Amino acid sequence: MFDKTYRQRLEADLAQWEADGVIAPAAATSIRSALPPLSPGINIAVVVAIVGGLLIAAAFLAFVAAHWTEIPRLLRFAILIAGMVVAGGLGAWFAATGRTVLADLCASIGAIIFGAGIALVGQMYHLGEDFAGGMLLWSIGAFAAALLTGSRGALAVALVAACIWTCMRNYDAPDVLHLPFVAVWLIAATLALAWNSRVAAHLVAVALLPWWIATSLRFELDGAQPSFVLANGAALLFGAGLAIAAVPSPRALRLGIVLSIYGAFSLAAVACLEVTTVDDIIRFRNSSVPAQPLWAILCGAAGVILALVSAGITRRAGEILAACSIGLVLLAAPIWPASTAGEPWFAYAALLCAMLCLVVSGVLDDVRPRIVAGWLGIAGVIAGITWAVKGSLLRRSAFLAAAGVIAVVFATALNRALPRAQR
Repeated sequence: MFDKTYRQRLEADLAQWEADGVIAPAAATSIRSALPPLSPGINIAVVVAIVGGLLIAAAFLAFVAAHWTEIPRLLRFAILIAGMVVAGGLGAWFAATGRTVLADLCASIGAIIFGAGIALVGQMYHLGEDFAGGMLLWSIGAFAAALLTGSRGALAVALVAACIWTCMRNYDAPDVLHLPFVAVWLIAATLALAWNSRVAAHLVAVALLPWWIATSLRFELDGAQPSFVLANGAALLFGAGLAIAAVPSPRALRLGIVLSIYGAFSLAAVACLEVTTVDDIIRFRNSSVPAQPLWAILCGAAGVILALVSAGITRRAGEILAACSIGLVLLAAPIWPASTAGEPWFAYAALLCAMLCLVVSGVLDDVRPRIVAGWLGIAGVIAGITWAVKGSLLRRSAFLAAAGVIAVVFATALNRALPRAQR
């Protein structure tokens, strides 16, 4: 929850509770005084200043590009060095005057200019055509800028360059698992944890997805289905996020919540992919037996274990159901090959149960993103089952009807089991 939205809701609740006599005015005043001050937001003046700065930077780049061939090499290099110095100097001045957003923007621009300088040196002096190596060097420089300045924008630049680097390495050497990116990602995650920043946590969570996608699409993994490999990645992200959030630390809580949200949505997306890519709608592999690498299976198992560990620490029933949801999505992978003679009804049932567990988990823990992810997963799985090419539509309609009846019976039993106050 964003701080400003939370403060507005809390202020409305305090006013209502005070009017209803639930709390005394002195208690409401104590609660308000105990809250830390809100961080300054982005007002209209800051937005206009950012747009103006970007326009000036674009005009400078366009002027330099128009006269690029006429400018001597050393002058080109001096222009880029001057750009980084000016960006750093302006960023330091903005930071000293309390304009953190503009300081962050300057650090980001400096990191981008650093990447342009790497490309320029390579182009001018005809260095080796290792584009991926250049992206790694750019990422290291941007990481250094982020570490020294605390810039979220510089961290974003570093992660984008790192993602391009790992995707290119996966393309150049598809038979080798590119583990160096994992080390880079762990450094970024540690930085986000140290900053206690929601923006940095979102950047770190998003940056993990390209590595898993590029790894799952390696064509040398004969017989492997990308959706099954992605399922293990989503399981690990979801379970690790829950486990990190269970650590008694506000920093870990913020990072873990963000990672678990991305893990929940990834799990829902993977459930839809398992239906659409395995059951003859979209074919990625010619092999009739889908397989999973051992390391991916271990990652998925670790995700289930971490979710159960988190449930044991927090004592939340919703996290137990989240672990069940992860396990059911992973269970669909080995069930699928066993149904080569007919349709994979058990796999369909496992995926539907997994998404239902995800929804109920979000309801019990009062986590709205998890609820949304579960509903999206249910919709995608039902759509995939309905419009799959394999098998007759009549059988699918009968399966969906039976699943609906079972869900209604389960809901009725659950409603009677719950206390009246929780219905």
